[in-house]
Amino acid sequence: MKNILLLGSGGRECALAWKLSQSPLCGNFYIAPGNAGTGEYGINLPISYNDFDSIKNVCLEYKIEIVIPGPEEPLVNGIYDFFKNDILLNHIIVVGPSMAGAVLEGSKAFSKKFMLRHNIPTAAYQEFNEESFERGIAFIKRTEPPYVIKADGLAAGKGVVITSNPFEAIKVFRAMIKDAQFGDAGKNVVIEQFLTGVELSVFVLTDGKNYVLLPEAKDYKRINEGDTGLNTGGMGAISPVPFADELFMQKVISTIIVPTINGLDKENIDYKGFIFFGLIKVGNEPYLIEYNCRLGDPETEVVIPRLENDLVKLIIKMWENRLNEVKIKINKKACSTVMMVSGGYPGDFEKGKEMCGFEKITGSMLFHAGTKNVEKTVLTNGGRVVAVTSYGEDLKQALAKCYENAAHIEFEGAYYRKDIGWEFL
Repeated sequence: MKNILLLGSGGRECALAWKLSQSPLCGNFYIAPGNAGTGEYGINLPISYNDFDSIKNVCLEYKIEIVIPGPEEPLVNGIYDFFKNDILLNHIIVVGPSMAGAVLEGSKAFSKKFMLRHNIPTAAYQEFNEESFERGIAFIKRTEPPYVIKADGLAAGKGVVITSNPFEAIKVFRAMIKDAQFGDAGKNVVIEQFLTGVELSVFVLTDGKNYVLLPEAKDYKRINEGDTGLNTGGMGAISPVPFADELFMQKVISTIIVPTINGLDKENIDYKGFIFFGLIKVGNEPYLIEYNCRLGDPETEVVIPRLENDLVKLIIKMWENRLNEVKIKINKKACSTVMMVSGGYPGDFEKGKEMCGFEKITGSMLFHAGTKNVEKTVLTNGGRVVAVTSYGEDLKQALAKCYENAAHIEFEGAYYRKDIGWEFL
């Protein structure tokens, strides 16, 4: 049995906690900082997932053998290298890439260059900074809309703007570079060709040479129904994705996944962990939009429930470079998740709203995101509050169960989209 520390406090981490705690190989289990839901599966520890010194102390005190960073920040900040270079910690399994591998998510410009080096199909792009600002303005003026403008670094999911208005595009570009809207993350800006198609997310776990393919998913980013309004961290997700048939997935594997794993190996980038491929289907061809160096949220809330393998066993195989020995088992049922959010999200919202109705939930799983326990009362503690996840014989049945149970959960200002999976129903 392995003592495990999971880092993070969102719906993704709650789904991972649910799954990890089911493994007979899971020993003492801790989540830092966790939320009201993760506390059902292990012990929450009140430390930040970016506080590496406190994480080290916890690992030594509780004899931790596996550390799983949920969000991208600790990975981009080098938690893998921090463990590897510390004689007291380097025996501990860390699920995630080295800092050099996490740059695939940490820098849009680096990831685009990596795609080009390894002939991975992606949108054409150009990169600009303070020195080339005027060239960037000229580029926008001579380019056909829509415009895809991306802050190079991590911007909490808010660093990508798509607009058809050239004046808006110039305003966004200026805000990123001249007004430092995203601080250092926007010092470099990538302007990209707009691809027309339908998006999906594909996930693998890799040991750096071998990989296993996890269930795919499609998430819904816009706040309002009909995919309108502001971008969010994700309002829901479905799995499987109806158009991701065997032929399409073979193209994804041969043109995107295999060249990525081979590219990491060829460039001697230490990568043991999850890779999230943000894809778009253009015609019948897959193109890569972006990499993430961890699982997605809310996609994890449908991907992990469909994974039938023991996740702790998979992680151990990854660490031993033996993923080639693994056969992935996937639940044939459909799975969907609906995210309940605070009123006002993704703009200003209030925290600390009392939640109730949990005891009425039947036939769905609740993966807490922005919640906390205060004197045995569950309060809202974020914009995205709780994900309601359900299985079904098909997508329609899974979503009906989600909505039936979401209606039971009450808190002031609660909102959720009622059209997740709309284009497939």
